[in-house]
Amino acid sequence: MLSLIILIMELKKELKILFWIVVVFLGVFYMPVNSPVFNTAIDATLDLSKWYAREHVILCLLPAFIIAGVISVFVSQGAVIKYFGAKAKRWVAYTVAAVSGTILAVCSCTILPLFSSIHKRGAGLGPAVAFLYSGPAINILAIILTARILGFEMGVARIIGAVVFSVVIGLTMAFIYRKEERLKAAEQLNFPDVPENRPLWQTAIHFFSLVFILIFANWGAPGDGDTSSVWYYIWAYKWHITGAFGLVLVYSMIVILKLKSWQVLLGAVITALSALLIANPLVSMVVGIAAVSSIALMDKSEDGENREWIISSWGFTKQIMPLLAIGVVIAGFLLGSTHDDVSIPGIVPNEWVVWAVGGNSLLSNVLASIVGAFMYFATLTEVPIIQGLLASGMGKGPALALLLAGPSLSLPNMLVIRGVMGTQKTAVYVAIVVVLSTLAGLLFGSI
Repeated sequence: MLSLIILIMELKKELKILFWIVVVFLGVFYMPVNSPVFNTAIDATLDLSKWYAREHVILCLLPAFIIAGVISVFVSQGAVIKYFGAKAKRWVAYTVAAVSGTILAVCSCTILPLFSSIHKRGAGLGPAVAFLYSGPAINILAIILTARILGFEMGVARIIGAVVFSVVIGLTMAFIYRKEERLKAAEQLNFPDVPENRPLWQTAIHFFSLVFILIFANWGAPGDGDTSSVWYYIWAYKWHITGAFGLVLVYSMIVILKLKSWQVLLGAVITALSALLIANPLVSMVVGIAAVSSIALMDKSEDGENREWIISSWGFTKQIMPLLAIGVVIAGFLLGSTHDDVSIPGIVPNEWVVWAVGGNSLLSNVLASIVGAFMYFATLTEVPIIQGLLASGMGKGPALALLLAGPSLSLPNMLVIRGVMGTQKTAVYVAIVVVLSTLAGLLFGSI
C-alpha cells in the first residue's frame, strides 16, 4: 500500500513536469511572431526591462538592500517590537508607519526590502503593512509634483488619501488576521528587553546616512521647468549633497562600526575617483556599494555584525531580485513601457485603458484602481503618465484612484509580497487597496 502511494506521488510529480513541458512547447510552437501587436509588446518588455535595469536597480534597489541589512542586523528585534510590535502603543506604531514615506523617495519595489526586514524582525502585521503602503504612497517629492502638475486639489487629495489609507489598511489587515496577531503578541510580551549593542543615536546616524543617499541620488528634476525653486536647486546639486552624506557614511563606518579607517578611506577615495574620472553616477554607486560591502565583509571583529550586515543584504537581494525581474517582464508585456518620453503599448492597447477610465463612473474607478495596482510606476513617473491620461479624457476620480493604487502596488511588488506574507494575505492586501482607491476616486470625482 505504501509503495503504491509513493508510486502515485512520483507519477503526479512527473506528470506535472510533463504538463509544463507541453505548455511551454505549445506556447513557442504557436507564438505569433508575425503579429505587429505581439512584436510591439516584446519591444515594450525589452524596453521596460532595460530602462528598469539602467535607471532603477543601481540607484534605488541596491541602496535599499543595504538599508534593509542595517534594519535586519543593527536594529535589534527588541527595538522593532518596541515601535512596531505588541509592546508598542498602537497610535505610535501606526503614526510612525503612516508618515515614514515622507522621508523615503521609493517606489513599490524599493520599499520591499525594508518591509521584509521589519516584518521578519517582529513588526505587527498592521504596522508593517501600513509601512509597506505608505513608503511609496506618501513620497513627499511625488506629492509636491502632483500638486504642481495635476493641481493643488489633486495633491491634497493624494496626501490625505495616502495617510488615511495606510492606517485603515493596516488596521483592517490586523483585524482580519487578529488570531495570528494575538499569538505573535503573546510571544512578544515575553520577549526580554535586550540591551542595544550601541546607542540608538549612533545606529540612527548610520541608518539615515544611507537613507539620505538613497533619497538624493534619486531626486528628480522639477516637472514644470522652474529654475528658481528649492526643488530645482536641490536637483542641480543633488550629487554634491549625496557626496556629503557619503562622507557621513564614512564617519559612521569608522567611528560607529569600528571598521579599519585606512580601508574605509581607501574605499572613499576610489569611489570619489570613479565619480571624477568616469562622471557616471551609476558607476560611482556600484563602486561605492562594492567598497562598503568588501570592507564590511573583511571585518574580523568578534561580534561579526558588520559581516552579517552585508550577508543579510545579500539574502534580501537573492529573495527579491528574481521575483522583481519576472514581474517587470510580465508587466511590460501586458501593459507596455511608459517612461520619460517613451510610450510603447503592450498586449493591452493604451487606447483601451484610456477608454476604460474615462469619466467618473464606478466602473472607470474600479478599472483605474486595478490597472494602477498591476502597472509598474517608478518613483515620480506616475504624475506625467496620469497627466497624459487626463489630457486624453481620463476623469479626475479615476486619476486619483490610479494615484492611490499605482505607486504602492505593482505586479512585481505583489510577487515579492506573496513570498513574505503568503498568497492569502497578499490577495487581501491588494483587494483592500483596490476597494479603498475606488471609493476615494468616486468621492473625489463627485466633488
